[in-house]
Amino acid sequence: MAENNIPEEITQLSFEEALHALEEIVKGLESGEVKLDQAIENYERGAALKRHCESKLREAKAKIEKISLDADGSPTATPTNLE
Repeated sequence: MAENNIPEEITQLSFEEALHALEEIVKGLESGEVKLDQAIENYERGAALKRHCESKLREAKAKIEKISLDADGSPTATPTNLE
């Protein structure tokens, strides 16, 4: 398992793939048609997908923050503190 207890199969997903999988889990849980044991498994997977999506968003934000425009409007990279 990867950091934050995210299964490797989830860490291999793109943001969009993980978000879609999370949306499908939410739909299933909201429908109420999933048995309790499966609902618990889905909830756990959904929590891991959420952490993965949040991680991907933090990475994207850090990349965006590195890009700024100088006085003439040209992009320039600046260092970012990633904690």
